[in-house]
Amino acid sequence: MQETRLDTARIRAARRVIDPVFLDTPLYRCEALEPNLGCTVSIKLETANPVRSFKARGTEVVASLLADDGSRAVVCASAGNLGQALAWSGRGRGLDVTVVASRFATRAKLDRIRALDAGLELVDGDHEMARERAAAIARYDGMRLVEDSLDIETCEGAATIGLELVDTAPSFDTVLIALGGGALATGVGHVVKALAPEVEVICIQPLGAPALTHSWRQHRIVTTDSTDTIADGVAGRCPIPAVLDDLLLVADDAVLVQEESIIAGMRMLLDHAGLVVEPSAALGIAAILEDRDRFAGRHVVTIVCGSNVDVDAYHQWVGTAPIHRS
Repeated sequence: MQETRLDTARIRAARRVIDPVFLDTPLYRCEALEPNLGCTVSIKLETANPVRSFKARGTEVVASLLADDGSRAVVCASAGNLGQALAWSGRGRGLDVTVVASRFATRAKLDRIRALDAGLELVDGDHEMARERAAAIARYDGMRLVEDSLDIETCEGAATIGLELVDTAPSFDTVLIALGGGALATGVGHVVKALAPEVEVICIQPLGAPALTHSWRQHRIVTTDSTDTIADGVAGRCPIPAVLDDLLLVADDAVLVQEESIIAGMRMLLDHAGLVVEPSAALGIAAILEDRDRFAGRHVVTIVCGSNVDVDAYHQWVGTAPIHRS
C-alpha cells in the first residue's frame, strides 16, 4: 500500500494515551438486523462512552500532546461531537477549550459542550463558517487550532477503532464507514488496508452532502455551495486536500445515500438493535438498504459512530417505537 499520512506504530501508541473508557468498545453480531438486510451484520458501537461518539479517541491524543507541551488554550470548529470530545479531553488535562459552532447545530450537542465547561461561540452560518471563525480566533489569540481530519492526531485516534476490528472481529469482508471530514474513514481505512487488505472499505455520505465523495470519485477537490441533510455530523462542503489524498489510498468505494434510507436505518437500529443513533451513525445501514444485492452473503461491519441527537427531531424522523408483545 502507498503511504498515507498515518503511521501504524503511532496508532498503536495512541492507545496508551486514550482514556480506556473510549477503548475496546462493543463489537457484536446483530442477528436481528439480518433478515431485513440480507447479510451478516456486526456493529462496532462507538456511542458507549461519556461523549457518545468516536471523536474522543482523537481528542484524547490531541489533548495529551498539548498538555505535555504546556499549552493551555485550544479552539476548534465543530458540528457538535468534536466539540464535546475536545471539551471532555481538555477538562481532564486543565486546558482552556473554545468551540465554535453553527447557531443551527443540534441543541443537545451545544448544551453538552457548555456542560463540559468549554467556551462556546456561535456563528450565523454553517460548519464551514465555523471553521473560518475558529481559525481567526486561533490567529488573533495565539491559541492552538484543532482541525478535525487535517490534524493527524484526530485520524490516528479514530484509527484505533481499526485496530480493534482487525484484532478481535471474526472474519468479515466489508467495513462501512460514515464519511464526513474524513478522520474516521482515513483512520480506520488505513489500519484495515495495512493489516487486513482483503477487507473492502466503503465510505458513505448523504446525497445532500456529497463533497468528499465527489472529490474521491473525481480525484480532485470538489466543493459544494450548500448541504441539505439531517446528518449534520457529516455535512461538510469543503474537503481538505491532504485528507482526500489519504482517502484515495484507503477507500475502495464511496457511495451516496438518500435521506429516506438514513431515516429507515435509524428506525431499524432502534427496532432491531435497541439503539438510538444520530443520522450519521445510520449511514452504513442505509447503504445496505439501497443495494442489498451488493452485500448479499457478506459479513459487514458497520461503525455506529454517534448518538448525540435532538430528541424532538429524532421522534419526528423515526416516530414511536412499536410495542412488541409476546
